[in-house]
Amino acid sequence: MRLAYATSGKGPPIVKTGNWFTHLEYEWHSPVWRHVLEGLSERRTLVRYDMRGTGLSDRDPGTISLESYVTDLATIIDAAGHARFPLFGISQGGAPSITYAVRHPDRVSHLILYGAYARGMSRRSGAGQGPEAVETYRRLIRDGWGSDDPAFRQVFSGQFMPDGTPEQWRWYSELERVSSSAEIAERSFLVNNADADVTDLLAQVRVPTLILHSRGDRRVPFDMGRELAAMIPGAKLVTMEGDNHLFLAHQPAAEVFFREVAQFLGDQPPTAWKRTAQAARLQAAAQKMEANPVYKLAGAIAVVATLVSFVVWLAA
Repeated sequence: MRLAYATSGKGPPIVKTGNWFTHLEYEWHSPVWRHVLEGLSERRTLVRYDMRGTGLSDRDPGTISLESYVTDLATIIDAAGHARFPLFGISQGGAPSITYAVRHPDRVSHLILYGAYARGMSRRSGAGQGPEAVETYRRLIRDGWGSDDPAFRQVFSGQFMPDGTPEQWRWYSELERVSSSAEIAERSFLVNNADADVTDLLAQVRVPTLILHSRGDRRVPFDMGRELAAMIPGAKLVTMEGDNHLFLAHQPAAEVFFREVAQFLGDQPPTAWKRTAQAARLQAAAQKMEANPVYKLAGAIAVVATLVSFVVWLAA
């Protein structure tokens, strides 16, 4: 089986563990992911890859398990040729990152976990958690993966980025289509999102660890970040304000993320991602204006006024 990986930027390495669904090429054009890649690539060489069965990696993944994901991570690291590096795990990438860091403390200089967890959804309690929630998501994946159906999109976008714009939601749905089939998405969901449990490994982590988690995260409860911080020796927890599971470029959480990660690694904070952030803010503001009846009326009046002026000019 062939795994696709890519590098960007210059400087010391940072390795991003694969997460639920990605696409190495498409993400550079995505308003959901581009700022993350820009920020991580500005001061360092970012190594990332598409997990087995997704993106540009072979779509026939064979076995899907936590162990296979850890093996794939090790394969990419060896192929990239970096002896020692910070390891970055987002969400579902947390469990493989923790496992690798415990097994290879000599190679991982720093461990960064964002929106991550030790226990998957089926092993958690509370609203939207537990075995029944897992079965609901499995049905949703089977019936509507990559769909333009507003009902399906609202369920996923409402958890991953409830504060996103319609354009960001559209790109997110498109990422589903181009990154994975519904069958692979469901199988990966069971392993990564539902059944994962690396709780027993947390006390064995021996590398400096930074944990970042949004206080109102709709996908992975904030308590999961606190659990990681409480059980990993010496870990630092940074609370990011907001409800999004994926922090977006135009929100204050992005500034917090890049500042804290840079400080943790001893780097200067990146700045290139702010151009993407500014464009995202302008787009969000424009979409709010378009949805506002007052602005719609003002726009209509402006059009009429322009037409009247044109007619008067012709008559003259």
